[in-house]
Amino acid sequence: MTLRNITCAVTLCLLTLSGQAVGKTEVPPYKNKSLSIEKRVDDLMGRMTLREKVLQLQNRGAGRLDEIDRIFNGESYGCTHEMGTTAAECAAMYKELQQYMLTKTRLGIPIITSAEGIQGILQNNCTLFPHALAQGSTFNPALIQRMTEAAGEEAKVIGIHQILSPVLDIARELRWGRVEETFGEDPYLISEMGIAFINGYQKNRITCMPKHFVAHGTPSGGLNCAQVSGGERELRSLYLYPFRRVIKETNPLALMTCYSAYDGVAITGSPYYMTDILRGELGFKGYVYSDWGSVDRLKTFHAITPETDEAGRLALEAGVDLNIDSAYDNFERMVQDGRLDIKYIDLAVRRILTVKFQLGLFDAPYGDPKAVSKVVRSAEKVALAKEIADESAILLENKNQILPLDLAKYKSIAVVGPNSNQTIYGDYAWTTRDTKEGVTLLQGLKEVLGNKVTVRHAEGCDWWSSKKDKIAEAVEAVRGSDLAIVAVGTRSTYLGRSPKYSTTGEGFDLSSLELPGVQEELLQEIKKTGKPMVVVLIAGKPLAMPWVKENADALLVQWYGGEQQGRSLADILVGKVNPSGRLNVSFPRSTGNTPCFYNHFITDRNEPFDQPGSPEEPKGHYIFDAPDPLWSFGSGQSYTTFEYVDCALSDSVLTDKDQLTVTVKVKNTGKMDGKEVVQLYVRDRFSSVATPIRQLKAFRKDLIKAGATNTFTLKLPISELALWNARMQEVVEPGEFEIQIGSTADNIHFTKVITVKGK
Repeated sequence: MTLRNITCAVTLCLLTLSGQAVGKTEVPPYKNKSLSIEKRVDDLMGRMTLREKVLQLQNRGAGRLDEIDRIFNGESYGCTHEMGTTAAECAAMYKELQQYMLTKTRLGIPIITSAEGIQGILQNNCTLFPHALAQGSTFNPALIQRMTEAAGEEAKVIGIHQILSPVLDIARELRWGRVEETFGEDPYLISEMGIAFINGYQKNRITCMPKHFVAHGTPSGGLNCAQVSGGERELRSLYLYPFRRVIKETNPLALMTCYSAYDGVAITGSPYYMTDILRGELGFKGYVYSDWGSVDRLKTFHAITPETDEAGRLALEAGVDLNIDSAYDNFERMVQDGRLDIKYIDLAVRRILTVKFQLGLFDAPYGDPKAVSKVVRSAEKVALAKEIADESAILLENKNQILPLDLAKYKSIAVVGPNSNQTIYGDYAWTTRDTKEGVTLLQGLKEVLGNKVTVRHAEGCDWWSSKKDKIAEAVEAVRGSDLAIVAVGTRSTYLGRSPKYSTTGEGFDLSSLELPGVQEELLQEIKKTGKPMVVVLIAGKPLAMPWVKENADALLVQWYGGEQQGRSLADILVGKVNPSGRLNVSFPRSTGNTPCFYNHFITDRNEPFDQPGSPEEPKGHYIFDAPDPLWSFGSGQSYTTFEYVDCALSDSVLTDKDQLTVTVKVKNTGKMDGKEVVQLYVRDRFSSVATPIRQLKAFRKDLIKAGATNTFTLKLPISELALWNARMQEVVEPGEFEIQIGSTADNIHFTKVITVKGK
């Protein structure tokens, strides 16, 4: 017997004599809550086999409650997801799954449970909030934080720990189907909304996953996943801006990469983007999750390599820690064959395990299935969905103040159009294809009008085809009524549930931005009746509608407004709610008028001596039309009127270390309480490289009582005036800057000048 064995035997005898149980298992350090996360991760990684490490780099989709052992086979993975069951069924399954992970796998490593959560949790029966584009048009970050706090409560009881949102892509290419998933066209607005969105979920100890890193939202030709053209200055000034701010101000624990390439370089396989920039420049400390299939697409889409294994190696070494497709399956053999350095696996595993400890999964991984019925889709959450819809709708036209409707004038109303009796949620909502889970416009109007007004209904056409056989029926309904409310637009549903005839959404891109199908022809035929016509656009993106601007008596826009969209629109139409949404993405005059974002370079619109032409009199820039949008960023009317009374600056000479305070007095000069959005734009008068004609740098939304005057206080850090100069250095150049206060990007009420001093 060796000395070591003698010592162990003596120790065992002493333990027995002292009354302690023989064979009592010591708690390993990684299960000791009192130790630091770093020490717990170190201890756990020292116990893991190579296979156990490789499985932590992969997602394994969950199934039914009775399928857990078949699917997971006693092994723990990095992540899982379930996107087809009810909230209650998912909660029961996830609780059992975490118990399985902790008790039936060798080391008891819990699993990160993921779900889409861009407009509420993607489990059947969860609250259906307005889509991201509608969230952005509220211009109310605090309201969106309340939304994700509520959605986070639902996720928490279900046992979901990770949300695959928000989208920080910039909506500059309107043909792209996923415009509806963005917060809009402006990087500052996107940042403010993204920060609020993440903070709400994180209050419930749920991590978000900002995406798609990076520059994914302006694909060539508007085609989903196509490459994005641009240079280093555009990358840093525009596309990185929301990610930089969101990472700095919320410290998300995860981030999703993208399918696309920037300037010919596939992001998912690029160490420059995924490590040098993301971790080095932006300071991201969490783990990176591949978009679904993006690693394999290094082979099948970008043609960087002919081998799946090589695609996996490139992505892992670039900094993609957890993969959804099969490209990481052979890592164990690749390490053994010397084709992959284990240090990259260890680095990725460390990041994933650190997040699991930060989320508390080793200590409390469970949801609360018993609370699902009380928490999920409660009356309070449905009311919040209605409140967000109310604040997101945008009134763009209101000729002769036809809205709100004076119901004493109308004994009968025709409600027509393909979107008149259909709730539309957009992609990543859990609804079925017919989306009957919410309130349609027709239903909402019937609820509001009661027996006071006769309501006639006809669709008139579908939302996508060239069929005209139903137009006559809709025209007849209008002829027999005093007023026409015509609901047109686009439709999309969740890609994972076999959408049919979608005209927006992931993978459903448009070559033309005119109203799809024969919807404009329907409008034209209704106009011929001579009856007043209120157009309601329910859509996932702006469309080219100059005819509507010229001919409709009113235009009310609702980006997909959640389950209460129909009741919200009805309340706005009759004046129970005063509209306060503002355009977060500009409307083009035509498809050829795109892109038409407001924050363009000075050189990118008609020169001073050019006067745009028309079909009757062709001129220049453009020959037949103006290059300006139909309705610009920030636009939106109210049922009351506002007067901008005064504007004052805290200082007129500042340095790049200072902060400017701007106070703006606004009076409600109408007869109805209303919410105004005060917008602060900045223009650099002279700069060494091109800068936009104006850039949003602060905004504030507030309720002003009828007849009252409110003071809005806006803060502007002078560091926000930085540009990337010719040497690609981020600097605030000395000189004069215009501080522009407006109610829209093209309606500026005050212009003040500040001077920034050099060093």
